[in-house]
Amino acid sequence: MSTTVYTTMESPFGRLLLSGVRPDDGGAAALATVTAPGQKYALAEPADDWEFDPEALAEPVAQLTAYFAGERTAFDLALAPEGTEFRRRIWAALDEVPYGTTVTYGQLAELAGQSPRMVRAVGGAVGANPLLIVRPCHRVLGANGSLTGFAAGVDRKRRLLELESGTLF
Repeated sequence: MSTTVYTTMESPFGRLLLSGVRPDDGGAAALATVTAPGQKYALAEPADDWEFDPEALAEPVAQLTAYFAGERTAFDLALAPEGTEFRRRIWAALDEVPYGTTVTYGQLAELAGQSPRMVRAVGGAVGANPLLIVRPCHRVLGANGSLTGFAAGVDRKRRLLELESGTLF
């Protein structure tokens, strides 16, 4: 058995909401969601049955804090996002996009073993990414290099890419 737990943290994007799945025997939680204020397709507040447990999510908070400070370029966390097999395949490909680099939706499709023509389906999976920042959907660009399709807002996407390129905001 397990319990869904949550905490919040301050970030350059405002208060982030983190949730995770904690084993009932206690201990650290596997991270399930990271959302920002106003993010599309995401809960703005914890669900009624979630338990507030900052200690269970202390490591994701520490790693996100280090990322925003420019001290961390990769996350090493237990993850527990919910999604279809197709979405999980696309999300796994996202995890392979290195810090400071970008790919197009077509390139991401190919990384996931899909046809590059599946850009709409890939875009849908990227948009449904429940792990904002940790799973780097901000590193995916339109075919022409444009900043498109970020559930937390294109301005936040630009700021994340600037952070990763060394141009701090």
